[in-house]
Formats: sequence, structure tokens, C-alpha cells
Amino acid sequence: MSFQDTVRNAQKYMRDRAVAGWLLYDYRGMNPIFWETVGPISNVTRPCWLWVPARGEARLLVSYVDQGRFQHLDAAADLFVSRADMVERLGAMLDDSAPIAMEYSPDGALPRVSRIDAGTVEMVRGLGVKIVSSADLLQFATQRWSGPQLGSHQEAADKLCAIVRDAFEYVGSSLGSGVTEYDVAEYIRSCYALDGLESPDGPIVAVNAHASDPHFEPTQESSSRIGQGDWVLIDLWARLPGESTMFADITWTAYVGDSVPPAHQDVFDAVIGARDAAVAELAAAFAAGRSLQGWQVDTVARDYVTRAGYGPYFSHRLGHSLGREVHGNAVNLDGWETHDTRPVIPGVAVTVEPGIYLPEFGVRSEIDLYIGEDGPQVTTEIQRSVVLIRP
Repeated sequence: MSFQDTVRNAQKYMRDRAVAGWLLYDYRGMNPIFWETVGPISNVTRPCWLWVPARGEARLLVSYVDQGRFQHLDAAADLFVSRADMVERLGAMLDDSAPIAMEYSPDGALPRVSRIDAGTVEMVRGLGVKIVSSADLLQFATQRWSGPQLGSHQEAADKLCAIVRDAFEYVGSSLGSGVTEYDVAEYIRSCYALDGLESPDGPIVAVNAHASDPHFEPTQESSSRIGQGDWVLIDLWARLPGESTMFADITWTAYVGDSVPPAHQDVFDAVIGARDAAVAELAAAFAAGRSLQGWQVDTVARDYVTRAGYGPYFSHRLGHSLGREVHGNAVNLDGWETHDTRPVIPGVAVTVEPGIYLPEFGVRSEIDLYIGEDGPQVTTEIQRSVVLIRP
């Protein structure tokens, strides 16, 4: 999405909601949403501001030292030479505009949005304006996917679903040679290279009690061997190369043996039941014209797990936003770690990944969901039964 497209989307959102403007601020990379809006610019060393009024032209306020860094943007720029000059020019830019949106979250409730330090918030308020959170605004203006971005995600998702099945087959064919969690992770990384995928970290390959650590990542030193009777969880995420491609992120589970033990099967059934209940609630809401907030979807899955008797063992949010980062800046399906009141809107994507983590083993099932104009679309293969690994 171009800078001007983002500006137009933001202005449409603000005009419909009586917000006077969006004030984006960054110093030394503290606010990645600023850079997601203007695009990557290297070696900006001083504070920088972008004012997007609900009506009119966007305007930059940047240091005299950094003036040449922003010339390619189609936006007028004011230059300041000192802090006092910066504050005076910022006050003139905002005038009596109120309320204005900033990357601020009351009580720090939404950490992905809470990017502006308290002192800067105090300074802007001292100019006589009211600040509201930009959480909903930035989701609408910057996080909705284009058609090509959805296509890039779908291609990555298809490749990941094939890789996870290949990884389980690799485990089965390597049981006799003492295959470890780390070996499987290395195999998956080699598949990424062959399939033209990139990932900043991972994957998670976790056996038995290691699967009770939601972010366990094996090293050569921490890795366990995989053998008969073991429970295996694999969580993998990746995207196609490029600045505007979207991640896919999935988790599958398997058992090494001829039949799944009843205890493992019971937990697996509770997890996939919670997953499917959340998806069904989202679909029903869109069909009825109801808007759901992130925390409400989380509650559906959490209540399901609680009724199944495993409530205390579901110890993270239901899902996260997907985008150019594997954890994006749109709504999270979260009423547990935070209380995400952002609506689940068309154009964004989320993971749905309930988990139950007992001391002996953990189960998570993760799918990706794109919210189309007509409702949620599952973009990844849905695991319906535990994969059985045999030599």
C-alpha cells in the first residue's frame, strides 16, 4: 500500500468518526507504525512527526538535519532546528484540533499499539489537544490486505501445510537413526530454502513435555530424541520473500505409534473443538451483520476449553494478527493477555490457535483465517485428527 493510499484510508476512517487527525511520532525506531505508514527510510537520527488531518494534506515535521530523508514522499515538510522550535511548530500544525489519534493505549492495554512514551504524550496534551488511541484507525488504514498480499499468504500457507506433513514423514523414516527435535527443525528450514520461503526464527518442534512450552525452540543442546510413544508438536511460520508479502502460521500435532492414547485424544478433541467453535462464531456473526471484537472470539474458545475441564491449562490468547510480521498490528483474538476491543474487520487476517498445556504434554492446533467481505475464510488446511507416525 502506498503512502498516499494509507493517508486516504486514514482520512476516510477519521471523517466517519469525528477524529480531527492522526499524529504519528517516532524517535530512533520506537514506533514501527510510523515507518509502516511512510515506508522504510534509513539513518533518521532526530524526532519526526507526521500529521494526517481528517481533511486536507498530510504534513511532516522533521529536523533540519534529516530534511533530505523524506523528500521522496508526496507530503509537505516543515523543518525544526531546536526542541523549542519543534514544539512551537507542532502546536501551530495541530492548532485547535481535537481529538487526535496517536499510538497510545490507555493503561498500556494494547502493547502493539502503545508506542509513544509518556513524556511525549504529556507534551502533546500540553498543546491543548485531546489524545485518543489510534488502535482502530491504524488497523483500518494500514493492516488490511490487498489481493496480491492475500495471494502471497495463500501460497505460503499451501507450502507450509505440505512441509508439516513432510516433516512428520521425515520423523517416521528417521526413527531408527535417533532423530531429534533439532534434526526435524533443520529439515524444515531446508524445506523453506527449497520452497523459497523465509522466516526470522523457528520452527517449534517439541516432544512430550517440551510441547507444554508454547515457544519451545530446540537447539542441539536442548533437543530430545523422538521415539515410539512420543507426542510431537510442530509450529511453523514463513512467508515469500519481499517487502509486502504476508506470513502464514500453522501448528499440527502427531503421535508416534499405531493409536493415540485416550488422554492425548481427549485433549486434542477439546483443542480442535474450541478452534472450530471460534471460527463458527465469527462466521455466524458476519452472516447476521454483527461485529465481534477480539476479546469476544477469545471468550468463545476459552469457555469451550473450560467446559471440557481444561480451563487452567489454556494459558495464552486464542490468536494473533497476521501480516508482514508473523505477529501483526491488527486485532488479536485476545481476552486473556490483553482485552482487545478492536473489531475483527474485513481485510485483516488472524490465527486461531487454542492450546492446552499439561505437565506431560501440550496440544495446540493453529489455522489461519482471512476476513473477507463476506466473512471468515480459512486459508490453511484444518487438522481434524492426530497424525500417526510409523516407521
